[in-house]
Formats: sequence, structure tokens, C-alpha cells
Amino acid sequence: MTSPRVRVLVYARASGDSHAELAEAYHQVSRELAGTPGLLGNELLRSLTQPGGFLVLSEWDSLESFRTWEAGTRHRQTTAPLRSFQDGSNGQSFALYAVTAAYPEERS
Repeated sequence: MTSPRVRVLVYARASGDSHAELAEAYHQVSRELAGTPGLLGNELLRSLTQPGGFLVLSEWDSLESFRTWEAGTRHRQTTAPLRSFQDGSNGQSFALYAVTAAYPEERS
């Protein structure tokens, strides 16, 4: 049985005049992460209900791939540009989710 895909959510907040800075930090980090083993992609999402609320959503082929990258030496350096935007106001600055079902179903 294969490991389920994993989604990593990093909560972010930007004041009215720092939205562009957050977007640039996201693009910088994304360029650095290109080609990272196991990383399937990522997105920057802007909240439509919470002013200044953002979410960086990345998808990994497995929890093992994410944990390997997270434990690596490049993790903290690569993600540093986004760190000042992290939002822990809800008690956590990130979350991990395993994909347990999806539509449309993937075909092998």
C-alpha cells in the first residue's frame, strides 16, 4: 500500500501594505523549492473572509517525503523569507493533513 499524499498548510498574515511583500516571499521560496523530491506543488491562498489572512498550501507525495525535507539542512534557510508572515494566532502556525479521499479519483 502506498503512503497517502500529504497537504501542509502554513497560516500567514499580511497587513494592508505588506501583501506584495508576502507574495514576493512566497515566489522566492517556491523558486527555491522547485525540484524538491516529493513536493508535488504549492499555492498561496488569500482569505476572502479574514482581511490579511493567507495560507500557503503545499502538496507532498507522502508524509515521509515532507518529513525528510523538513529535517534537512535547507528547510529553515529556504523558508526564511516567509517566516515573518507566519500567523500563529489560532494556536498553531501550520497543520498537516493526509489525503484520505479525492474526486475525481486518480487513475493508475
